[in-house]
Amino acid sequence: MKIIVPPIKSQGIKTKLVPAIASILPEYEGRWIEPFLGTGVVAFNVRPENAVLNDINPHIIRFYRAIQEGVINKYTVREYLERAGAKLVSAGDNGYDYFREVRDRFNEYHDPLDFLFLSRAGFNGMMRFNKKGQWNVPFCKKPGRFSKSYITKIVNQVDAVSKVIKPQWIFTCSSFEASIEAAGAGDIVYCDPPYFGRYTDYFNSWTEEDETKLQQLLLTTKARFILSTWYGNSHRMNPMIDQVWKGFNITTKEHFYHTGGKLENRNSMIEALVYNYDAPSGPKKTEVFAYKNDTSRKNDNEQLTIFEHLENVTAAVRG
Repeated sequence: MKIIVPPIKSQGIKTKLVPAIASILPEYEGRWIEPFLGTGVVAFNVRPENAVLNDINPHIIRFYRAIQEGVINKYTVREYLERAGAKLVSAGDNGYDYFREVRDRFNEYHDPLDFLFLSRAGFNGMMRFNKKGQWNVPFCKKPGRFSKSYITKIVNQVDAVSKVIKPQWIFTCSSFEASIEAAGAGDIVYCDPPYFGRYTDYFNSWTEEDETKLQQLLLTTKARFILSTWYGNSHRMNPMIDQVWKGFNITTKEHFYHTGGKLENRNSMIEALVYNYDAPSGPKKTEVFAYKNDTSRKNDNEQLTIFEHLENVTAAVRG
């Protein structure tokens, strides 16, 4: 399937996981509900008829509402980025002076186009805010970043998203608890919470208490749900799989992250999809990837039933 890539950049984006999510998606007649919208990549590719898309980050919601309302479109984005790109090239401190100007302006006025600029000009595609809710990612140190081809790429992404977002979609900025509690029978809840033990910021801090609260909400919801989380990597396993999620169906897929502050943090990750129904593809299975401790490791794929062989799964990931 051809994947729509959203214009907002963020670490942990689920672009490469969309086919895996689509492969276990059941038929449903209700709403597609996302308590943790993030970049929106899953919703934009699933393309539900009715959706409630929520995020605690108000800048994400403000940006996509502006696209839905036509305030932000391919023309306004091109005009803005061409102007901003020219200023970036000519700015002092190798472009950093203008980046700081946009950052400070955004932190005061929260303009969605400034948000787009910072998302695409920040270091290594990261999105991070400090405790005051201010943008907290440094410049990527590429004053010529907004080349003609790069601007066209972003413009095309905005245009593609604008054609997918439906007028009846509802964008909200509230707690994940409120979004899940509003779900009913016939709805699908897709959750992509911050990954426990891996990353936190002002809008997306995440604790063991949050993960347990999420589990309780999903355990009692009348809706069906899919949850994305990390399963493990060559160094360790996500403790929440065993502590919180092992009672549900789990399937896994290896995914490589290109983002991260350090090169050593950009490596293979086993992603888990957790769900509470029988997937269209058949029995409840999980793929296990046994790692070696060197950089030349290869995947050792094996289909195991999660409930029968959980200890083997844990050993394979930790090994």
